[in-house]
Amino acid sequence: MSEAIKNAKIKLSEKLGFMFFSTSTNIIFNFKSAYYLLFLTNVLYVPVLTASTILTLGTIWDAVNDPLIGFWSVNHKFKNGEKVRPLALWFALPWAITIVLMFSNFNLSSALTIAACLIIYFFFEAFYTFLAIPYNSMGALATNDDADRRSINSFRSLGGTLGSGIGAVAVLPIVKLFGGLKGENAIIGPTDAPALFKTALLMAVLCIAGCLAHYFTTKERVHQESDNEEKIGFLETFKMLFAIKPWVLNMMYILCYGIDTAIMLDSINYYAAYILGASSKATPIMAGYLVVAIISALTIGKIDKKLGRTKTMALAALVQVVTKIPFIINPFSIVNIYLNAAGVGFGGTVAFIMFNTNRNNITDIVEFKYGRRIDSMVATCDNLISKTAEALAVQAMGIFLAKAGMDAALGASQPQSAISAICILLGWVPAVVSLVMAVFAIKNDIVGDYNKAKEAYNNLKN
Repeated sequence: MSEAIKNAKIKLSEKLGFMFFSTSTNIIFNFKSAYYLLFLTNVLYVPVLTASTILTLGTIWDAVNDPLIGFWSVNHKFKNGEKVRPLALWFALPWAITIVLMFSNFNLSSALTIAACLIIYFFFEAFYTFLAIPYNSMGALATNDDADRRSINSFRSLGGTLGSGIGAVAVLPIVKLFGGLKGENAIIGPTDAPALFKTALLMAVLCIAGCLAHYFTTKERVHQESDNEEKIGFLETFKMLFAIKPWVLNMMYILCYGIDTAIMLDSINYYAAYILGASSKATPIMAGYLVVAIISALTIGKIDKKLGRTKTMALAALVQVVTKIPFIINPFSIVNIYLNAAGVGFGGTVAFIMFNTNRNNITDIVEFKYGRRIDSMVATCDNLISKTAEALAVQAMGIFLAKAGMDAALGASQPQSAISAICILLGWVPAVVSLVMAVFAIKNDIVGDYNKAKEAYNNLKN
C-alpha cells in the first residue's frame, strides 16, 4: 500500500459515482422488495405460501453465495490488474436482465411458472452479489485516507437513503404512468402486467446507469504491496478474519444494526394500519426518518472527527435507545413514534457509515498482518451477516405477531395482544438490541488496532 496515494484526494465526481450507484441499487431493491411478492401472487397467481417460499429460498441462496463469490474474487484478478472494479461493468447487464425477467409473464403452466420464477430469482441474487463486491470494496481500494473513506461512505449512505425514499414513493406513480392501476381504489392484478414490465425496464436502465457511473468515475488505487499471488484457501481466509478482533466486533455491530433496521421498517406498516388506522400514515413517518437520515449522512464527518470512531459508533446505538424511551412509555403518541423513527434515521445512518469505514480499515489490518488483501471477502461477509440479521428479525417478528394473535383478516379490529406486540417490536426489542450494539461499539477500538498493526508492519518492513 503506497503512502503516496494519500496525496491524491478523491474528487467530487468519484464520490457522486459511489452515490449514484447506491441510489440506483436501492431504488431497484425497494421495487423488488415491495412488488415482487405481489407480482407473483396477484399477476401470476402463484399461491402465497409458494411465492413466499421462493423469496425465502432466494434469500438463503443469497446468503450462501456471498462467501463463495467473495472467495472467488479474492483469488481472481482482471487483465488490467484490478480485482473488483470491473465487476461493476461485467455484471451490470446480467443483473438488469434478471430484473426485467422477474416481472415478466411468460404464460407458462403453474409448475413451470414456479420453476422459472425460482431460477430467475436465484440469478438475480447471484448477479447482485457480484455487483456488491465493487460497491462495498471500492471504498477501501479507492484510497487509504481515512477521511476520504468516511466521505465516500457518507455519499454512499446519502445515495442509499435517497434511493430508498424514491423507491418508497415513486413506483406506484410510475406504474400508473405506464397505464397500470386504473381506477381510484385499484389493486394490482393480471391487467397490470404490462405496466409492471415497463417499470422493470426502467429499473434495468437505472441499474446499468448506476453501474456504469460507478465504473467510469472510480479508480482502484490501493493494491497489495506484497507480490505474493499464491491462491488463498477458503478456510484460510476465515482464519485470517477471525484473528482480527475488530472484524468480529464489527460483524456483531452489523448484526444488531440489521435487526434494528429490519424491525423498524417492517413493523411501522403494522403500526400505521392497526394503531393509527391507515396504512398511508406510515408514509409521513418514513419521510421523517429519511429526512433525518439525509441530514445525518451530511454531518457525520464532523461528528466522527470530534468524537472519534468508537464513541461515534456508540452514540449511534445510544441515540436509538434514548429516542425509544418516550415511545415505550406511551406508544400511542404520534410525537413519540416520529421521535422513534428519527432516532433510527440518525442511529442507523451513522452506524452504516461507521461499519463501512471499519470494513476499509479491516482490509488494511489483514494486509498488515498477513501481506494479503481480501477486500471482497470482507465485503461479502458483511453482506452475509446483514442478510442473516434481516432473516432473523423478520422470522422472529412473524412468530411473535402470530402468537400474539394478529390476523390480517380482522382488519383494524386486532386483539389487544397484537397491538401490544407491535408496540414491543417498535420499542423494547430494538432498545435492547441497541444497548447490545453499543457494547460492541465500545469494545471495538478499531482505530487503535489499525495504528498498532500499521506500526508493527512498518517496523517489520524497515
